[in-house]
Order: sequence, then C-alpha cells, then structure tokens
Amino acid sequence: MIQRIYIDASVVGGLFDIEFSADTKPFFDKVENGDIKSLT
Repeated sequence: MIQRIYIDASVVGGLFDIEFSADTKPFFDKVENGDIKSLT
C-alpha cells in the first residue's frame, strides 16, 4: 500500500532551505518514485 501523507507549504519550502534540504530531498524522491503520495 502506498503511504498517503499530508504536506503543507513549509515541507515544500524545506526542499530549498539548506538547513532542511537533506531531510526533505529523500522525501520528495520517494514521492517521485511513487512510494509516497503527497496530499496538499
């Protein structure tokens, strides 16, 4: 079963913030691979 996770704008913004990008990049990689479905 694919995980469905609600995200808000701060999660997306973390992708572009050096402090948080190391944590958010792997999350969005999983979204791109179809392992996780993001809900906004």
